[in-house]
Amino acid sequence: MANQWTGKGNPYTKQEVRDRFQKTVNDGKAIIAAGAGTGISAKFIERGGADLIIIYNSGRFRMAGHGSAAGLMAYGDANAEALDLGEFEVLPVVDEIPVVCGVHGSDPRRRMWHHLLKVKDMGFSGVNNFPTHCVVDGHFRRVLEETGMGFHKEVEMVDLATKMDLFSIVYVATAEEARQMAHVGADAIISHVGTTIGGSIGVTGATCSMDEAIERTQEIVEAGKEGNPDIFFLAHGGPIMSPEDVRMVLDRTDAHGFVGASSLERMGVERSLETLTREFKSLALKK
Repeated sequence: MANQWTGKGNPYTKQEVRDRFQKTVNDGKAIIAAGAGTGISAKFIERGGADLIIIYNSGRFRMAGHGSAAGLMAYGDANAEALDLGEFEVLPVVDEIPVVCGVHGSDPRRRMWHHLLKVKDMGFSGVNNFPTHCVVDGHFRRVLEETGMGFHKEVEMVDLATKMDLFSIVYVATAEEARQMAHVGADAIISHVGTTIGGSIGVTGATCSMDEAIERTQEIVEAGKEGNPDIFFLAHGGPIMSPEDVRMVLDRTDAHGFVGASSLERMGVERSLETLTREFKSLALKK
């Protein structure tokens, strides 16, 4: 049972979200989590049967017609954007499924325990580590790590969330990052294999092949299980963009599901709007 004071489903406790995920798995179904950058997206993602909604700043950029990578740039306050999107757009229209908030764990301006109290008080059921530095590599990643703004800050944020009874679903890009998140109590780990390809603003070439994405996902699953065999594992990004792609990943790994952001929300809007507009535009005047 969800907490009753809200009049709707959210917020759920950490265990309540876990129980919902476990029931989906026990029923032999894939867990589907979806990013939502607008209230209307959240409303119809829920109607479509998703198990979880994640909101973060890149969703707002994405649905404004910009690449999701904008969420990693200094184009605004990521933590404030997520709270604003949640309070005024998503939480008011979601009836029943859990909603989690993207948290920029390395933000040096935030007392993270205080920020997480706001997240919980607003009615979110959990957190997600986005923007995440796990998708940053090379020289810039080394700079972030050496100057106190690295991935370890995201791990510390999830550790705090665990102690505050907030469900956590986290992005990782490597097996070692999966181990770190498992150690601090992450409930669900997402194998992030790169920016989603396709559509009007996706990357034009996959950052890895499907075989590589599958191999990396399984490595992440196995590493996470070392720390906690009860973690839920999901795949995301790169060449994994369609239901058929996800079917392939589920068949060849021990993942329990998929997180769709651009591949679900943005591409769904792009295709449906273009198709519907073309249908209207094909109408001819009466002769």
